[in-house]
Amino acid sequence: MTSLLTLTARCLRSGAAYYLPRPADGRVLSASARFMCATADTQKDLGAMVKKDKVVVFMKGTPAQPMCGFSNAVVQILRMHGVDNYAAYNVLDDQELRQGVKDFSNWPTIPQVYFNGEFVGGCDILLQMHQNGDLVDELKKLGIQSALLDAEKESK
Repeated sequence: MTSLLTLTARCLRSGAAYYLPRPADGRVLSASARFMCATADTQKDLGAMVKKDKVVVFMKGTPAQPMCGFSNAVVQILRMHGVDNYAAYNVLDDQELRQGVKDFSNWPTIPQVYFNGEFVGGCDILLQMHQNGDLVDELKKLGIQSALLDAEKESK
């Protein structure tokens, strides 16, 4: 996260502007180097962030204190499966991160869940995977034994 802030600050200091080719209607379009640089760096940093841990969640709030019902549902689903060791990023702390992750995944809502760098989906997808048993299989691929399997064995 520190590198994201450092790169963004470096881009903001540069401040140059790029002028884009003139469209047929004659308008002049420009984009600030700050925006273009920050966007590219954010996307690169997000790519590294989602690959850093087996499970990554971009959410509103923290696992200890979710700030919306959907983020809370994701935390509870992961908790039911015994997944306590995951990276969680609070998008409410950083508006650039909040928009950047939406652009990165091409998914308009928060929370967003990633397994091994791959976008899984939001709360609705994780809930569906939990309900149909796919989440147990996906966690197994990550080398994570679902606590629900352990509870099932104990009840027999």
